[in-house]
Amino acid sequence: VQLQAFGGGLVQAGDSLRLSCAASGRTFSSYAMGWFRQAPGKERRFVTAISRSGGRSYYADSVKGRFTISRDNAKNTVYLQMNSLKPEDTAVYYCAVAQGGGSYHSINEYDYWGQGTQVTVSS
Repeated sequence: VQLQAFGGGLVQAGDSLRLSCAASGRTFSSYAMGWFRQAPGKERRFVTAISRSGGRSYYADSVKGRFTISRDNAKNTVYLQMNSLKPEDTAVYYCAVAQGGGSYHSINEYDYWGQGTQVTVSS
């Protein structure tokens, strides 16, 4: 599985941004997808995840109500809509594939990773 994330950029606090992650290789609808982020000097942390069908989604408390994950299995793409962005959302955002089941909150549950896309939110 190959993943390519894009859509990052420099925005101001309060703005919105949509990230996309395109997958190739195996059947996209066979696995759950997640987004993580990593700020400079910090560990990579869970942001959100979505089940294979898209029927269930999971969010970190820090982004609940502001971020929305979705997927289009026909396009092999997962999206992250980010609204009301804050400077603390600044990070490199990574999409990832989870082939197995689980809570999808742990890095160890994911098997493939994209290259990351930078999101910078200025105050």
